[in-house]
Amino acid sequence: MIPTRRQLLKRGLLLGTAGMAAPHTLLHAADSSNEKPAQPTPPPDLFDSQALDIEFWVKPRTLDLIRPATGERSKLLYWKDGEVLESAYQQLCHLLRDVNGKQSAPIDPKLLETLWATQAYISRLGMTKPLEILSGYRTQASNMRLIEQGVPAARKSLHMEGKAADIRIPQLHEEILGELIQSFRQGGVGFYYRQTANGGWIHTDTGLQRSWKG
Repeated sequence: MIPTRRQLLKRGLLLGTAGMAAPHTLLHAADSSNEKPAQPTPPPDLFDSQALDIEFWVKPRTLDLIRPATGERSKLLYWKDGEVLESAYQQLCHLLRDVNGKQSAPIDPKLLETLWATQAYISRLGMTKPLEILSGYRTQASNMRLIEQGVPAARKSLHMEGKAADIRIPQLHEEILGELIQSFRQGGVGFYYRQTANGGWIHTDTGLQRSWKG
């Protein structure tokens, strides 16, 4: 029997959480060697968000987010009955603020939708880790500072418009996370691989549909 896409995804997540030390593992672990391990390649068309039933999209939406830079964590019901809840939305804008420039800005609701859908889809398969926000809104000054420091940042970054976030989910490989976000077809997806204990991250935005590796 040919496995379904959902079965393939679940199998991948189970392998990741089991921590199987193979070239195609999804689980990040500290690597003291200098050898760069092979990046896992998800099976073709692994994710299919269009196969989700309508109930997935109309049910109340709760985001469980953590901001490693500040230690903040918020689990908020922010959308119900087709409307964004203003109080929760303002809290999310604060959580996704520029922590260096100490300034917040309105966050594109479509970006929150992508973050929620990512987390909700994975939770259906048994992974309930909070989603880490590494970068949300950025002031122009903060964005320029990153460029001067050699950090990957576009001069016209959508972070400055509240339309982008750099994220990761503990123990889930960025290749898998990025493939899932791409399946929603809601904007750009950048894959940033790093050989560290925490791995890399994924850039997601609500701009044009495109993808890249940085």
